[in-house]
Amino acid sequence: MNKLIAIVGPTAVGKTEFAIRLAQNLGGEIIGADSRQVYRYMDIGTAKPTKAEQNAVPHHLVDIIDPNESFSLALYQELSGNAIDNIHNRGKPALLVGGSGLYVWAVLEGWTIPKVPPNAEVRQELQLKAKSEGGDALYRELNLLDPKAAQKIDPRNVRRVIRALEVCRSTGRPFSELSSKNSPEFDTLIIGLSTPRDELYRRIDSRVDGMIEQGLVEEVKSLLGRGYGLELPSMSGMGYREIGQFLNGEMSLPEAAQRIKFETHRFARHQYAWFRLGDERIHWFETRQKTMDDALNLARTMLTGE
Repeated sequence: MNKLIAIVGPTAVGKTEFAIRLAQNLGGEIIGADSRQVYRYMDIGTAKPTKAEQNAVPHHLVDIIDPNESFSLALYQELSGNAIDNIHNRGKPALLVGGSGLYVWAVLEGWTIPKVPPNAEVRQELQLKAKSEGGDALYRELNLLDPKAAQKIDPRNVRRVIRALEVCRSTGRPFSELSSKNSPEFDTLIIGLSTPRDELYRRIDSRVDGMIEQGLVEEVKSLLGRGYGLELPSMSGMGYREIGQFLNGEMSLPEAAQRIKFETHRFARHQYAWFRLGDERIHWFETRQKTMDDALNLARTMLTGE
């Protein structure tokens, strides 16, 4: 059977650097599993692999749509499946790399995504409720209707909460009941990267400071100049939302930077709900040189069977 190596873990832990090193050693190609890096023109705020990194190792599902285009889990699953097949057909290892738990597990567990068409009336009603009562009100409703789905969705991701409620209301059944799993046709090795929380927060804070220095404000200005408004789902992500508020005069730049750090800390904690340290399917390694070598050896063993 073909082999897929997944590299998971919280944001800023070092997945990109390790994945590139692993891919270069194994002659593999990388498939992004990041819900924000699919958008063009959004480079700094998404911590997208640099052009040099993308040239060093072939990357798939990065820079594939414009910020005003819609993107779904079902579409990601289809595109990632095509990319995996394409890489395997060329006799190369495929590496699935990213911290979007929904995307990662949809691929690794072979989810069947409910084919429920959008319901414009329900969606508009829920969007109005979110504006008037806040996203928390929607999340509480989802928790009552489908606690299993609510457990898997970040309460701050209002768009996904709305979609889950939309499916519940349109079908009369819980969103989680409409999903099923079919084992994918490849063997999987899941490598998890972790680091102590204080070190992770330090990495996050340093990354945010670096984003500001690299021109995150200018990137957001450029996106707005292209006509991509802050109301778009793509622009609601961490960094873009706060810099947008700064540009609108709602907060200072230091306040925006601090807010990005705080929200990213919270996001990293939520990622551990998707990638649990006690999950026996995941081979966890701390981000030190020796353990990185151990992870590389584990991947080689899995691919060669030796």
